Amino acid sequence: MENTIDFLKNYGLSITESRKKILSLFTQTKGALAHADIERNASVNFDRVTIYRTLQTFVDKGIIHTIPTADNSVLYALCKDTCKEGHHHDNHVHFICDSCDTTYCLDNVTIPAVVLPEGFIAKQSDVVISGICKNCEVIKE
Repeated sequence: MENTIDFLKNYGLSITESRKKILSLFTQTKGALAHADIERNASVNFDRVTIYRTLQTFVDKGIIHTIPTADNSVLYALCKDTCKEGHHHDNHVHFICDSCDTTYCLDNVTIPAVVLPEGFIAKQSDVVISGICKNCEVIKE
């Protein structure tokens, strides 16, 4: 990814410390992040509202996407390059490891098309699979 400042400018966003730091956390993380992960790892004391607003701005701009969890909380992960403001194209499966709690975007595993009854309009499809990731499976052997 290009440098953080140029990246934010390309999305028409003003450059703030919270945006730079939160974006850098996403680029340095292999899995998804929760709001609490960002609070814990930001190394700067941003208030909860600043983090929430930054995450919502990134979702709205197509920089990150949301991942639902079994406990009704939300995780966030970087979008693919095809996502744009207001139009997410992250039609892939998410995998949550029961051992290490890492959430992975499985970009090469697409969610199958679902034919809805007449009158229903789909806005988003989410498939979350839980199990043991390849890293934890190796450790167990």
